[in-house]
Amino acid sequence: MRPFAYSTAATVAEAVSAAAAPGTRFLAGGTTLYDLMKLDVEAPAAVVDVSRIAELARVDTDGPDELIIGAGARMCDVAEDPVLLRDYPALAESLAKAASQQLRTMATVGGNLLQRTRCAYFRGSGFPCNKREPGSGCSALGGLDRGHAVLGGSDACVAVYPGDWAVALLAFDALIDVAGPDGERTVPLSELHREPGDTPQAEHTLAPGELIVRIRVPATAAGRSSTYHKVRDRESYAFALASAAAALAFDGPVVTEARLAVGGVATRPWRSREAEALLVGRPLTAESARAAGEAVFSGAVPGRANRYKIELGVRTVVDALFLAARKEESR
Repeated sequence: MRPFAYSTAATVAEAVSAAAAPGTRFLAGGTTLYDLMKLDVEAPAAVVDVSRIAELARVDTDGPDELIIGAGARMCDVAEDPVLLRDYPALAESLAKAASQQLRTMATVGGNLLQRTRCAYFRGSGFPCNKREPGSGCSALGGLDRGHAVLGGSDACVAVYPGDWAVALLAFDALIDVAGPDGERTVPLSELHREPGDTPQAEHTLAPGELIVRIRVPATAAGRSSTYHKVRDRESYAFALASAAAALAFDGPVVTEARLAVGGVATRPWRSREAEALLVGRPLTAESARAAGEAVFSGAVPGRANRYKIELGVRTVVDALFLAARKEESR
């Protein structure tokens, strides 16, 4: 562990001001940052603790137009919110299926959006990694890539985005309010994460010193018939090999709205509008669900040992769609 300066902030303005110094990182739950600091992947000169800022912990899910979830709210608390459990089960399930209960008690929903990949080459300093040291190479290309991305990769990086929460939020067109040196702005979640391209070290579109303040989710009737389906090597405390957030609205047997995003298979949270369009205007059948799943993975590029993720991903999408449809039937 390298030495670093530590300070606390009582307001968003204080936090942004303190983060103006180069090499400063925000600390919320610490479940990712401290871990990476111990591995010498992260080496901030200073850390600003934002866990005591009351504004960041506020949650309001009672409004008719949108859900408002403070970035500092704990994952465990948001997962148990009664409105999410009833009206947006995919959001609640994506949090409940993430990490362990102990970590969910500490981790925040804002920090979770920015968690970094679990790629062993990134976390192990003995291997070339463009994400950790730009220009050094990507050890996963031609290496042990069983858990790596088949969507959104490049010649510089194929590391998977590891989160669940962002995948579910993406399906619901979530917005992210951030505060920084130039004031506050809103970023669609779909524009928060970046594909690696030639600069895999740039994982998101936030400017230096910008802090996620809140997450806003537009209200939608499709939320009630939604689910987050996660396939992993073991039932708990494991990252997804493939996951899918699915939400549907029906007029009788006909699908009138479809929302579909996948995780565990791409370099960023991944949504397929093409797959959604294939579902709308017809009943949900095994054939239409399969077609949607195949559409999601139509551009997949597998490596040496992760080709299985394509078929697994298609089946995960199919299962998620029917799990969501069953919630409509039970209403």
